[in-house]
Amino acid sequence: MRIRILHETGYTYETPATRSIQIVRLTPRGHDGQFVINWRLDVDQDCHLEAATDAFGNRVHAFTVEGPLEKLTITADGVVETFDTNGVITSQVERFPPAVFLRNTSLTTPDAAIKALGQAVAEKAGSDRLALLHGLMDAIRETMRFDNGHTDPRTSAADAFALGHGVCQDFAHVFIAAARYLEIPARYVGGYMFRIDERNQQDAGHAWAEALIDGLGWVGFDPANGICPTDAHIRVAIGLDYLGAAPIRGTRYGGYGEELTVKVEVSLSGRPSR
Repeated sequence: MRIRILHETGYTYETPATRSIQIVRLTPRGHDGQFVINWRLDVDQDCHLEAATDAFGNRVHAFTVEGPLEKLTITADGVVETFDTNGVITSQVERFPPAVFLRNTSLTTPDAAIKALGQAVAEKAGSDRLALLHGLMDAIRETMRFDNGHTDPRTSAADAFALGHGVCQDFAHVFIAAARYLEIPARYVGGYMFRIDERNQQDAGHAWAEALIDGLGWVGFDPANGICPTDAHIRVAIGLDYLGAAPIRGTRYGGYGEELTVKVEVSLSGRPSR
């Protein structure tokens, strides 16, 4: 599947900001499941984009804009060709031993309720780790409801699970928290998803999780949709949680009355080349 992504993030300020420093993870890497045909990152202010690779292997760009700054727009635009690998991720350089992805963070620490969910699924699945993880994904989707507007990037897995609803980020955090409690390395994935219902206009990117399975390697699980990632998923960045894979993180000086707008378009772009 050949997919085009347009991701535009805009900031406006009631009073001009004197400086803005941003770190951007909006550039996907290739692997056996995706090939980046073209990709462009643009900032509408005068600055220098410094490219680097972070500790997890994500492609990162950093920049500083000097004010006075009344607005700032960051645009990522490109085409990626994807292939269905049944959620298995191969041909990626792994920079850390699996034990690193057993570390809890403030967003992925399991509480008693998440531990109980994980334990119940594990008892039912027995020694089959793949069945356990599929069961965990299904149990989370059955327990939680997808709902915008009630959580934010600071919401922990425990809080989202207690609420019983959230967005894809929250579903991923709960999955990761439960998997790590069961001593299965798990990590957060940020990216995009082309929707079969052709909802090209989306409010944000997408998020899911990956877990390590002996004999298979890293396998993706999308608990918000109850599926393993397909050729409709575009993988951009990984981390221990959302904060390690956030599309944009930064700070500003001044600039009171900030307003944020995000526009994401995910659409088909011609026929695959193979």
